[in-house]
Amino acid sequence: MRDYNADLRKYFPSYEKLHDIQEKVVSNVVENGNTLCIMPTGEGKSLIYWMSAMELGGMCLVISPLTALITEQVEKIKSYGYEVMELYGAISASKQMQALIKLAKGEFTPRFIFASPEKIATDGLFEYCLKQRRDDLNLVVIDEVHCVSQWGMSFRPFYKRIPDFLNRIFADSNWCRILALTATLNPKELGDICNYFKIDKSDIVKKDILMRGEIQLHVHQFVNEEEKTEKFWDIIKMHADEKILVYVYRKYNKRGVEDLSAAAIEKGYKATCFHGDMSADERSKIIADYKNGDINLIFATNAFGMGIDIPDIRVVVHFMIPESVEQYYQEIGRAARDGNGANAYLLYSNKNIEVKRQYFIERNFPDENKLKEVFKKIATRTGYVPLQYFEDDEIQECLPYFILCGAVEIVGKGFADLTFLKDINDDAILTYYDSTKTKGFVRTIKKNDLSPDQLSKAIYSAMVEEKVTVARPPERWLILKVNTIELDEHSIGIIENDIKDKKEYKHGLLNYLVKLLADRLNSQQLHQEIARYLGTDKHQLNRIYETLDHNMVRSKSEVIICNMLHEAGLKYVYEEKLYYNDNQYIEPDFTITYGENKYYWEHVGMLGQEDYDASWLRKVDIYKTYYPGHMVKTYETGAISIDAKKLIDKIRSGSL
Repeated sequence: MRDYNADLRKYFPSYEKLHDIQEKVVSNVVENGNTLCIMPTGEGKSLIYWMSAMELGGMCLVISPLTALITEQVEKIKSYGYEVMELYGAISASKQMQALIKLAKGEFTPRFIFASPEKIATDGLFEYCLKQRRDDLNLVVIDEVHCVSQWGMSFRPFYKRIPDFLNRIFADSNWCRILALTATLNPKELGDICNYFKIDKSDIVKKDILMRGEIQLHVHQFVNEEEKTEKFWDIIKMHADEKILVYVYRKYNKRGVEDLSAAAIEKGYKATCFHGDMSADERSKIIADYKNGDINLIFATNAFGMGIDIPDIRVVVHFMIPESVEQYYQEIGRAARDGNGANAYLLYSNKNIEVKRQYFIERNFPDENKLKEVFKKIATRTGYVPLQYFEDDEIQECLPYFILCGAVEIVGKGFADLTFLKDINDDAILTYYDSTKTKGFVRTIKKNDLSPDQLSKAIYSAMVEEKVTVARPPERWLILKVNTIELDEHSIGIIENDIKDKKEYKHGLLNYLVKLLADRLNSQQLHQEIARYLGTDKHQLNRIYETLDHNMVRSKSEVIICNMLHEAGLKYVYEEKLYYNDNQYIEPDFTITYGENKYYWEHVGMLGQEDYDASWLRKVDIYKTYYPGHMVKTYETGAISIDAKKLIDKIRSGSL
């Protein structure tokens, strides 16, 4: 059996050991294939794909949604001496083009390639060059994979294009291995992801316990915004010397991120705001200043989220109610990534709930008039139409609906025209270039009876083979096939039904969160209810205390025992099934292996309770009958540390 921990120390020397869940995921990827990993934020998903890639060899493509996350991962991997290719907006188009051509020619073989979903969906040169090296591409990692689901709060339309991209790279069926990673999924999202990425349910590896018990949860409901705001500033004052993240969701206007940030600065706090309208450089600087302590209070929209790894955030405040349990739990997961304790506050009023319904759900979808107006921008004619997707926010919003109803199709990736070509030393390319006066992409394919892919491939091939030079890198344009110049009633009906379903679903998610908050649960109960909702087995819900070796156990006394076993170097498993009489089993608190001996340690905690006494007597009989001499025990008393040490000493000395 492969020793993944020995490999870990070889590949990444600063790490000593994989957690059990990490090793389980790596093993599943290597030995079984396509895998979905679900584990809480901050528990080491990046190390999982690093190790999976190293074990499989060759190249690994990582599809990641955030520039900040890509930058951070690139820096970490490079520090171990591995070559990395990074393809995102902060790197000039010229440098990206040169790197891709070297990749296609085999002059550059990075261990990791990082790209955004928008890059893989729109950049034809990237697709062409990667396809030339597909035999060396052994793993595709899809980070934050919940973004693929149209039902999720973080839906990114181009995540849905990833399967099409993989089909084009690998000729439809022979994909390399896929590793999909996320922190939380509800059942609807889970089904989407497994379907999209050919993941069998048996290859879903999920941490048994999805709770973040190191974060104390506080929920406050208010009658009005003034009362809420007063409490908010009290919370900030209480935690003034700690790193605080405040989710506001609104960018502008009263009590938006900019307004609250200005108020905090006026009160003397080292504060700033963070939202999606800022440039990548601005956001990167804020993250750097936050990490090093130049600022310690950030007011953010949900643009501050996935993949931002700042280990010492101690407080997360929701100044407005989130849209769902999933969003809430993901966002509090920004705190306590170093494993130390943290606090999370959720402040809301009935007005906040109504604002969330009206502005964040009802008005978050295009209406019929908007759909028709935006469609006119695209459908100037039927047939092939080039689209510079990133130039128009309204087109970005509406295009998935046009595709849904069949009004348009994405049929290829290309560029505006051929005017960027110079020094053409290829007869076919020269013929294409001279065939039209305007050199337009669509005009050229029509004139030469080509498909969009045929023209794009010919141009990219000539660039790689140095049969042309270029005055500038080619643009990233989508080539659409427009099937109608007007959205008819049938198309509008399809879109409206889809929007209706999504609205109902999102209202349902918000309703469940509101009900959960109204139940006035304490922190532990709220964690447990969320974990149950996210699929944690009922039997695991009371495992709320974390040990030094990252086990989750049910009581503080068991924490003491686990920590003492760990420090004594005794290998143990918590609540491992112990079978007897064929298919029946019990679960000793600790199964300990020392040398050739195995002991079953029971910590007897609730003697005197009728049900407990009956259960304990049954266990005693089972041990006597099937495992005589192997059961040891301690009792729940003030001497637990002393008793546990004596028992550990006896196990190590062999004197039991």
